[in-house]
Amino acid sequence: MRVSQARLIVVAALAAAGLAVAAAPTAQAAPGETPESSSSTTPRTTLEQETPDGLDGPHPPRWPEYVNGGAWPTSHVQGVVVDQENGFVYWSFTQMLVKTDLDGNVIGTVEGITGHLGDIDLNPRDGRVYGSLEYKDEEAFYIAIVDVSRVDRIGMDAEEDGVLTTVHLAEVVEDFTADMNGDGVFDGDTGDTPDHRYGCSGIDGVSFGPSFGARADSRQKLMVAYGVYANTERTDNDHQVILEYDIRDWRRYERPLSEAEPHRSGPRRVDDKYFLYTGNTTYGVQNLEYDRHTGNWLMAVYPGTKAEFPNYPLFMVDGGERPRRGEIVGQPEHERGTLLSLLPQGQYDEATDTWGWDFDGSYGLESLGDGYYYGAEGRSVPGEDGPLQEGEIHLYRWTGATPTPFDPVAGSDDI
Repeated sequence: MRVSQARLIVVAALAAAGLAVAAAPTAQAAPGETPESSSSTTPRTTLEQETPDGLDGPHPPRWPEYVNGGAWPTSHVQGVVVDQENGFVYWSFTQMLVKTDLDGNVIGTVEGITGHLGDIDLNPRDGRVYGSLEYKDEEAFYIAIVDVSRVDRIGMDAEEDGVLTTVHLAEVVEDFTADMNGDGVFDGDTGDTPDHRYGCSGIDGVSFGPSFGARADSRQKLMVAYGVYANTERTDNDHQVILEYDIRDWRRYERPLSEAEPHRSGPRRVDDKYFLYTGNTTYGVQNLEYDRHTGNWLMAVYPGTKAEFPNYPLFMVDGGERPRRGEIVGQPEHERGTLLSLLPQGQYDEATDTWGWDFDGSYGLESLGDGYYYGAEGRSVPGEDGPLQEGEIHLYRWTGATPTPFDPVAGSDDI
């Protein structure tokens, strides 16, 4: 990892002022990768506030310590995103999208989704919410795009009210339906099979951010993470798979949602496809989040079940390390691809050369960009007509400590 001349000047200036500067982390090669020199930026990994006088430690949060998203007759909360400019929180509850303010008052809902609405993120360019949407029985996988500025009442319909459009992702279908054992039979939605290339179970985590290894202020891309089936009998499912899309021309693909007649309008190919060696997980990346504070990418997962791996629930992609070409280890036939690097911090497992942390962000993880984060929780609660699913977010601040890199903000864990 090269240190820029500008950084050397800054380090020298801070040293002259008597301030210490943390060393940049050492880059790690992924298994099967040929080491190469590469250019990268050094992300911050401590909670620092830039002031006219330099770095000035943790600053007070400007966010509520706790927000409740209500209780709904759906499956559990899948993801959250905060509209910082307008003061709203958007919640994915699997079959519906909920819009609240920062006090938890419900502004509106988008309902009538029979597929699986997963992780969501806000596109900073157009102010719309983008989320993963699966219809596995139909072999259809979409990015759902919600015009949240028009969501102003409870009970809006995903098909009838014109607030939701979809873009189909052909790349996901190709991997999900891949006949890996060559028997001519697609085994369907099950992990108990050698089918599904890379163990692909569909998609879940989504986030906007710069291309991996690019400057933080470069063009924002949409990153889409695969779901990955848990299967301890195969070795080709030990990577997280991330698709990159430049969505500037996506309006030509957008179509209204029609669950009766799923459309196939979308890009035929991806702008890039990345692989991150973590060990097998249970349904892949549940929440993907670009963290403007550290310049890295957070991946919250349901831990895997392979005994040879440490099975961390949280991984972090080194956002300053340029992706490299190398072998995608464990595949039935030798295959090369574009490899990402884990940030070499947190807990380290030497046997598998993997890094990670202990933190459950699988129900939702939102970076607020200033060293503070929301982590979501969900639970079943009784309702008049049967069980409901309640969602809430709690405020944390980044410390980078091992084994848990977040501290709850005082009072945020009180309900």
